[in-house]
Amino acid sequence: MFQVQFVSCSTEETMRIAERFGQEAGAGDLFALDGDLGAGKTHFSKGLAKGLGIKAMVNSPTFTILKVYNGRLPFYHIDAYRLDENEEEELGLDEYMDGGGVTVVEWAGNIQTQLPNRRVTITFKRTNEQERELIVCTDSPRFEQIFKEFTDL
Repeated sequence: MFQVQFVSCSTEETMRIAERFGQEAGAGDLFALDGDLGAGKTHFSKGLAKGLGIKAMVNSPTFTILKVYNGRLPFYHIDAYRLDENEEEELGLDEYMDGGGVTVVEWAGNIQTQLPNRRVTITFKRTNEQERELIVCTDSPRFEQIFKEFTDL
């Protein structure tokens, strides 16, 4: 398992980091996000969408569970805050997670066992009011190489 840490000192910086991830993302990639309320998951999702060329306003699908956006690849934005393992199966979210787009799952820990093994897991930790630590883990050799090249973030 490859792990790397990024420190973000602002919402804008979190979005810039995510935008770079979005620029490198390919069909079938899944980003599993976890962290406390207000830790930066939705801002990360917005940056990821921007990196995919999505012009629409991206916001958290807390009540709709899933929002689909069109960019250079489809972007599936899932919020699992209100879900448990059984509900995910009933909703058929695996169809999106295995689809031809890029998927981001906020509150991924709520449906951890339903997530595919091939994913990038990002844990957000608040270090103070503005600063966030992003701990990125993956088994993907492709993303390991990409993250090693992110020395300018």
